Formats: sequence, structure tokens, C-alpha cells
Amino acid sequence: MSGARSAEQKQLAASLHGLLAAADVPGAARRWAGGDRADGLALWRKLAGLGVSGLAVPPRYGGLGASFADVVVACEELGHHAVPGPVAETAAAVPTLIAGLADERLCARWLPGLATGDLVATLALPPWRPYAADADAAGLILLAEPGAVRLAAAGARYRSVDPARSLSEVSGREVLARGPAVATAVARAREAGTLACAAQLLGAGRALLEASVSHARQRVQFGRPVGAFQAVKHQLADVAIGLEFAGPRRRAAAAAVSNGEATAARDVSAAKVACTSAAQRAARAALQVHGAIGYTQEHDLHLWLAKVRALAGAWGSQSEHRARVMASVAADGGLTEPAWS
Repeated sequence: MSGARSAEQKQLAASLHGLLAAADVPGAARRWAGGDRADGLALWRKLAGLGVSGLAVPPRYGGLGASFADVVVACEELGHHAVPGPVAETAAAVPTLIAGLADERLCARWLPGLATGDLVATLALPPWRPYAADADAAGLILLAEPGAVRLAAAGARYRSVDPARSLSEVSGREVLARGPAVATAVARAREAGTLACAAQLLGAGRALLEASVSHARQRVQFGRPVGAFQAVKHQLADVAIGLEFAGPRRRAAAAAVSNGEATAARDVSAAKVACTSAAQRAARAALQVHGAIGYTQEHDLHLWLAKVRALAGAWGSQSEHRARVMASVAADGGLTEPAWS
């Protein structure tokens, strides 16, 4: 397991939290769900001012060239505030893919826009991830396969269980890169997106726990705050423990990806499983603590509940990631590709 956050990472998280807490992110998410992207895209440009969208972009293209450990710190805070849009794609997967193709023309064409926040990007990775998230709001859509990467156009659009998220079929147009080297770039982008999604889930789980604790202190039954009852205390303690244990998994996976370790894919899958399970437990507890009000769309809680439900199956299901971990362990620490790669 890797250690705790560095001082710089704590400062990054605090800066992002301050910016997002001052912004009307729930309102932007609701308007995004209704088809109005203006506030959400403006929020992305503000985040770019703090370097979020340029973390995975090399410095020569206006980015920070940060490690994956820094990228996931940012993605966790974006999940903590339920920021709408293709977070894992724009902040992690797409810049990792484009930079990994090592094509100066392609890098110069798109990486500067990603770094400045002027460009929101998404991608599909069939057959494992056949749909692109929020393609209708993206200025760049890629279709990435092991043998080729294509510029793509959005087709039929479907609503997600998260109202502030959509999924689109995509069709390839211009071939941007092909050949054996592409497979390595696509695989690395896949791990980056999966890890960023796990970080979002961890952040959403934290938000749900905070909301539950706050509600339990205020809601009174039988003359006492519901948080005073042992059953509620134990349930929320279990949520806190799950989130605390998932954090080191996520940090270890980020270090493995950054260092190019042989166990990186296995570690990413373990982090996705741990973060998803912790967030789902937080969601269940939040619903039970809040009661019927937690089901209503008027209450902000539903933004995080829907986000957790949608991201839990994004970038690989629990069963798929568990299978990859088991296959790696069975091979005595070796790395085997899953059936969905």
C-alpha cells in the first residue's frame, strides 16, 4: 500500500473543495441533466484554472504532467461534489490516450485545449465499453480499439440511471492511429479511466457519509437525534471504515500505474472493487438514515445516489474486476488480461 497524501495533494484537494463548495454544483448538475450545459462547462473552465484538466497533459502542451496519484486526488474531489460531465474521460483517459500515441500532430491538436478546459472529451472502448459518456457535450469523441484509434461522431443517445449523465453510440470516422503500439496506449488509457472512476466513487461515498452524519445529528425521533441511537452509529461507522480502507487501495493503484508496475492492472481492479463497494454501502446507509426524503429529486442526496449507481458499473463491473484480480492472484502475481479487454 502507498502512503497518505502529500502536502501538495492535500493543498490541491483543499483548493478544489473550496472552489466547488462556493459554486452551485447541484444546480449545475440539475441544469446539465435538463440539457443546459452552460454552467457545467463554465465550471470545467474554472477547474482548469486550478490545473485539474491539465494534470495528465504533458507540460509541453500546457499541462502539468502530474502523476496518476495527483489525477485521482482531483477526481475524488470532483466525485465528492458530484461534478457533471465526463470526468474520468476528460481528466484521465483521453489525455493519457492521446499522449500515449506519441504523435506530435495529434498531441498539438487536442492536448492544449484539454489543459485549458476549453475542450471536454469522451471516448468509447468497445467491446468492453461500447458507449461514450456525455458525448453530446464533448468537443472531442474518440473510438479506441486495441488496433486503432478513430475520431468519432455520436449516434443514438440513451439516458443513464444518473440524470446528469448520458450514454451514446459512436461511429468511427477519421483514423488517427493504428498498429501494435496503439494497443499499449489504449490499455493505459483504460486503466487511467477506471482508476479515475474509482476515485469519483470514493469521493461520492464521502459526500454521502457526510450528509448522513449531518442528517442524523439534526433529525429527532423519540426526543433524541437519530444519530444517538447505537444502530445508526454502528451503520455509519461501518461506512466510514469501508471508505477508509478503500483509500489505500486507490493510492496503491495510482502509484502502480504511474510507475508502470507489472501489477498495475490488478491493482486498478482491486481499487475499483473496493471503492465501488464502499460507495454502495454509503449509499444504502444514506437512504436508510434519511428515510423517504432521500428518494425525492428535490433533495440533493439523489445526485450522489444516482452518481454511485451509474459509476458502479462504469469502466468494468464488480464481477469483471474481481475476475481480473483472481486471475492475477492465481498466476502467482502475474498479470493476465481479462475476457473484456
